Amino acid sequence: MTKFLLGLVCLSVLFASSAFATVNIGSPTNGGTYTGPVQFSASGSTNCSRGVGSMGIYTAPGVLAYVVNGDQINTSLTLNPATYHIVITEWDNCGGSSTAGVTITVQPGGSSGVSITSPTNNSTVGSPVNFRATATTTCPKGVSSMGIYTAPYQLVYTVQGASLNTNLSLNPGTYNAVVEEWDGCGGAATASVKFTVNSGGGGGTFSQIQHAGGWGEAGQRGPNFINCSPSPCENITFSMAQNIKSPSLSGEATQYSLGGSQGYGDGFWNNHLIGPFSSQGMPDNNHTIVPTLHNFTYDVYFWAGDINLSQAVEFDINQFFNNMGYIWGHECRVAGGNEWDVWDNVHAHWVPTGISCYPNSNSWNHLTLVVQRTSDNQLLYKSITLNGQTHTLNQYYSPASTPGWYGVTVNYQEDGNSKQSPYSVYLDQLTFSYN
Repeated sequence: MTKFLLGLVCLSVLFASSAFATVNIGSPTNGGTYTGPVQFSASGSTNCSRGVGSMGIYTAPGVLAYVVNGDQINTSLTLNPATYHIVITEWDNCGGSSTAGVTITVQPGGSSGVSITSPTNNSTVGSPVNFRATATTTCPKGVSSMGIYTAPYQLVYTVQGASLNTNLSLNPGTYNAVVEEWDGCGGAATASVKFTVNSGGGGGTFSQIQHAGGWGEAGQRGPNFINCSPSPCENITFSMAQNIKSPSLSGEATQYSLGGSQGYGDGFWNNHLIGPFSSQGMPDNNHTIVPTLHNFTYDVYFWAGDINLSQAVEFDINQFFNNMGYIWGHECRVAGGNEWDVWDNVHAHWVPTGISCYPNSNSWNHLTLVVQRTSDNQLLYKSITLNGQTHTLNQYYSPASTPGWYGVTVNYQEDGNSKQSPYSVYLDQLTFSYN
């Protein structure tokens, strides 16, 4: 009898020990249907004083498809179409183990999946970080929602529908983020991206700015070109409309329109990126970011039905601090002679570059502008690339005096011709990089 009781005590101790060892599975979900690589995330715990030694994924009895040291799993596995009874096991350093299981179905091929366009893989960005992704599914009920995991089990953002575009404030460090889509059939798909958030806001990229909030608009007419609003004013009409699906490259183009009844009126649109009124969540209240920035790239696609109705289209980069104003103005004169001009800040006039500018009508044009604030605080126009043809400028100018102004902004402007012929230009994939 004594031996029998002792045996019960030993068994109770053994069962008590295993009760404190667990496996928690975050992904995939039980009963889910997947297409393409399946994202696995799980954690293991144990009462073993030496901790969890390793974890593994069994896709079938005796088939150990993946193993990793430590108490965390975060990986993707490509599985053939079938129904799987997945078992995830943790092994501790005391010789114990525990398991948890899920049943999933992997569908063949199809178009289900997640595509991440921002941030790019292995990039270094500033905070806030712009996330843009789209999802597709073979489920006839479509994509229900999408979410962003910045770390295993850390679901920091969700949105209804098959696309997301948001900015997240993240601490400096390296992230292996996962974007997941959930469809209406109980299935899901994921994609991952690795990126680094730098410290001090020293550099980064803002994407899809044409789709962002914070745009201001105004009309301008010579000779003083003082802003007027709202439309109409000074015989000028101007407007912008976001979320344009066609023409569009991303499905999030913005239409900028100009018209009126008197010639040579302009439409002006401006967005504050860093500093007061920042549309990107970077107010820089302590003035520690803007003064450190030297290099800027303005990259955009633009489309017009008949670009020849324009007198000129203008793309500007602006930096203000310590009562100095840096306006890197770039104007493509269309009706004015098909030539690029740049802005002389001190003398406040346009300077012809000798570089031709012939954007295409009824077609997307790709423009990239690269500029720099030099170490001795001069404006340097470095290069203009239009539709794959790069022209190097290397032209230097002095900054203007702008007391009290602060921040980094971008402008887009449309100039009316002598008849103020109405026209629209669509901007898409407007990206701004800084460091």
